[in-house]
Amino acid sequence: MNAQTSADWRDEIFEVFQTHDIKQVYHVPDAGHSRLIEHCQRSNSIRTVPLTTEEEGIAMAAGAWLGGQRSALLMQSSGVGNTINMVGLTKTLRFPFLTLITMRGDWGEFNSWQYPMGQGTPKVLEAMGMLLYSIEEAADVRKTVDAAARSAFHGGQSVAVLLRQKLIGIKDFGKKTAK
Repeated sequence: MNAQTSADWRDEIFEVFQTHDIKQVYHVPDAGHSRLIEHCQRSNSIRTVPLTTEEEGIAMAAGAWLGGQRSALLMQSSGVGNTINMVGLTKTLRFPFLTLITMRGDWGEFNSWQYPMGQGTPKVLEAMGMLLYSIEEAADVRKTVDAAARSAFHGGQSVAVLLRQKLIGIKDFGKKTAK
């Protein structure tokens, strides 16, 4: 199925966000999340906030939780390095945190610049005490994002869902995303 057809896995993530009463979504520009971001922007129940850097989303998530709302941060693996100091805030302040990360630097990556952070992302996040869930197949999206949201909002954990390049498709400048 083409990544931009009428029903795809990003639609399922949006439905999980609604099921778990997520009220705020923070993001930086990312083609892998674009359909999900558009869903959230059209929603009357979700406030979307574009960020200048990914680390801002962690502070915003802390504020949302203190204000009684659930949130999610959408980012790409290349932005994870920008968040590491702030990720410590989730443990120090003990608030639930959910992030969905589109991965680069694996499955058919053409850009050598993406490999270091793509390979380092799981290790760095685990070192910071985050739970990791990884998705390679569209059939696993709904149940995995649901499990991650439950772990975050009911279990009080800091959770990252890694949306692998095999799921999001191989990027190639000048061409549409291909699987």
